Amino acid sequence: MQPESKSTPAPAGTPGSPGTPGTPAVPAVPAAASLARLAAPLLAVRAALGGFLMGLANLVPGISGGTMLVAAGIYPQFVQAIANATRLRFTRHSLLVLIIVAFAAVVGIVGLAGLLGQLVVEQTWIMYSLFIGLTLGGVPVVWAMSPKRDGPFWIGAAAGFAAMAALAFVQMMRVGEDGPDSSGFILMFIAGTVGAGAMILPGLSGGYLLLVLGVYVTILNAIDQTRQAVQAADWAALREPVLSVVLPVALGVFIGIVVIANALKFVLDRFPRITLGVLLGLLLGAVVGLWPFQHGVPPEAGEMLKGQPVVLVDDQLFFENTGRPVEPKDYPRQFFEPDAAQVIGSLTLTVVGLAITGLVARLGRKR
Repeated sequence: MQPESKSTPAPAGTPGSPGTPGTPAVPAVPAAASLARLAAPLLAVRAALGGFLMGLANLVPGISGGTMLVAAGIYPQFVQAIANATRLRFTRHSLLVLIIVAFAAVVGIVGLAGLLGQLVVEQTWIMYSLFIGLTLGGVPVVWAMSPKRDGPFWIGAAAGFAAMAALAFVQMMRVGEDGPDSSGFILMFIAGTVGAGAMILPGLSGGYLLLVLGVYVTILNAIDQTRQAVQAADWAALREPVLSVVLPVALGVFIGIVVIANALKFVLDRFPRITLGVLLGLLLGAVVGLWPFQHGVPPEAGEMLKGQPVVLVDDQLFFENTGRPVEPKDYPRQFFEPDAAQVIGSLTLTVVGLAITGLVARLGRKR
């Protein structure tokens, strides 16, 4: 016969022990609820910070919106919220993240679109030099994400570099030519789709892709014109920027988030090495299209610009077909030979941009 086991009673005064006077058991559920109540405001703060930084990042070619979300510690929640929303699985948590991130991003974009657009047009070599450093700073992010850098990784990197370099070369060959008007509905829709897909992935800059497509300044100006029209309650002035730029870009962003983001998630899950290799190649090839020493040159009356004749009326150039004034953003661009001070300044700004993105990426790795 086995001896009868005797349970040792809990010492008197032990918290949570049954029968102990004045020491009620600690309930698990209320404690979890308290943690949830504390976590919600912190989540909202991180979502607001990450959304605002993502908005700024999508305005600045070279800085990845996805990297900013990583740095804010909200990236996994944001990607999961998008996945839930595209599958119509709405929860309070996912809706909170999406709404706050989207609102904060819009605030950042609307607030600084006009300033950045003006700087890119008027201080091209300065801004492009900074963009080069910011773009190269995304390379370590993608490098660290790759689990194994073998044959498929390098094949993807070569393909990505060749594709981006070819696109950049085509854009550079158009410098000094009368390029087409970059305000078509289809082009704006494609730009929104590409930009949205890029903002999901850390290391890839949506702003740079818009710059290479030749629509970066156009989109920034349209956003700023919309802001000014709303502030002035000039609803008639909203028609042109909203219908020609803002609306197709917004539709493209929606499609990009729903379709491209899920497609990218699929290929990253199934083919991570080659996909990350392509991303690395895209970043390295992006620098080819950011040659900083170029500027806009005012056209002469009678020249063709964006497929339209330019006419001079009261010392002001206008497009003959549309009657729209010719602005600095419309000027054809030409390369110029920099002096020693510009070369040194360009290299310095490149290092500064590299340091900025490196610091952000370092913070993201800690998160």
